Amino acid sequence: MKKVEAIIRKTKFDDVKEALNEAGIEFFSFWEVRGVGKATESRIYRGVKYDTSTIERIMISFYMRDQYLEPAIKAILSSAKTGSIGDGKVFVSDIQEAYRIRTGEQGEKSLYIEGE
Repeated sequence: MKKVEAIIRKTKFDDVKEALNEAGIEFFSFWEVRGVGKATESRIYRGVKYDTSTIERIMISFYMRDQYLEPAIKAILSSAKTGSIGDGKVFVSDIQEAYRIRTGEQGEKSLYIEGE
C-alpha cells in the first residue's frame, strides 16, 4: 500500500481531480495550503499589484494499492504541469498497515469494498 501526497497549483486542481478519477482514484482528501519557495505570486487589488511572500497551493492526499501507483503518478504529473517554477511536488510513502474501523478489516481489504 502507498500514500501519495501532491502539492499543486490551485488553478490545476480540477484538471488533476479529473485525471485521477480517470486513473481509478475515486477518493482523496485535499487542503488549501500556503508555503514559501522560489516562486512568487502577485495579487491585484483595486488596480494595485502586491507581491506576496507566501504561495497558495492545494495539497492532495490519498492511499492506494500498489498496482494503481504508476497510473496515479502519471495522471498527476501530466495534468498539473505548466512548465513553470512552482508546479508542485509529489511524494510517495509506504504504508505498513491499514484498518477499516467499521468492520475491522485490515490491509488492502480496508481500502476498498469487497468485490472491487
